[in-house]
Amino acid sequence: MKSLPASPLAAAVLAASFFAPLAATAAGGAAPAKADLARGQAVASQVCVACHTVDGTRGLAANPILAGQHPEYLAKQLHDFKAGRRINAIMQGFAATLSEEDIVNVSAFYASLKPVPGTSRNPDLLLLGERIWRGGIAAKNVPACAGCHSPNGAGIPAQYPRLSGQHAEYVESSLRAYRAGERANNAQMLAIAANLSDREIAALADYAAGLR
Repeated sequence: MKSLPASPLAAAVLAASFFAPLAATAAGGAAPAKADLARGQAVASQVCVACHTVDGTRGLAANPILAGQHPEYLAKQLHDFKAGRRINAIMQGFAATLSEEDIVNVSAFYASLKPVPGTSRNPDLLLLGERIWRGGIAAKNVPACAGCHSPNGAGIPAQYPRLSGQHAEYVESSLRAYRAGERANNAQMLAIAANLSDREIAALADYAAGLR
């Protein structure tokens, strides 16, 4: 998923548009709604369970692990799906059914769960992944992933998502989507992924999976 300074590009491996607050404020500048974990669990059980499992842990590798993810990041992605800033037919359909309160609650619920550690599985790529994660690729203007997602992949709350333990397959597909312009809700990640090769993407994804 530190001795190196953060890059001026300030972003790394995955996921995406990380600056919005947990919930958009209501018209007139009202404060965001307070999260209700029980209601969030109900939404997760009714809407999210098929793809993300009831506890948001290690379901299908094509779908992201949500347990322990920063609530601000989860809410931002749901808002982006709902507004069409992030394109995925399945998620756009589900997000369209969620109220602002639902988004606040389900994001907080998944964030409250303890993440289950993952593992790196490709020893041939481990050193390359570690090198890029910690030092970037200066010749390609790729910053160190650790600068934004932290050395251990925990991310920075309200800014950058947790990547430690995330499915390597999901991280890899997300980086490829950024590189192809298919996922376009974060300009920094679009610029970074554009400079990564297939091998570099695979190495980063596998390295992040083993961080803890």
